Amino acid sequence: QVQLVESGGGVVQAGGSLRLSCAASGVTFRTYGMGWFRQAPGKERELAAAIGWSGGRTTYADAVKGRFTISRDNAKNTVYLQMNSLKPEDTAVYYCAADLYASSSFTARQVDYWGQGTQVTVSS
Repeated sequence: QVQLVESGGGVVQAGGSLRLSCAASGVTFRTYGMGWFRQAPGKERELAAAIGWSGGRTTYADAVKGRFTISRDNAKNTVYLQMNSLKPEDTAVYYCAADLYASSSFTARQVDYWGQGTQVTVSS
């Protein structure tokens, strides 16, 4: 049974930081590209950041470049999203996602597995 379990969401003031974690089980983690998507109320789910299965390539949405950093630890089957300088517009449910052998960016339609989501709320 495949599980992607997110943690680390919460409420933070603008300018603050959060680190999201996603622990994977039931998959050969090192063969999956991993990503963090986010969905704000009334908006479509969008890719915030992705990291290729080999760990060598990362992709960021323009809105988060320079503020968010995605990384992975294959020994722990975990992917992280460090979010700094948070803004109210970053408020969304953040979803961990896995796409087999994705080398960098991937779309929601290409996702093989989703996590349950974790809420991030940034207050002004």
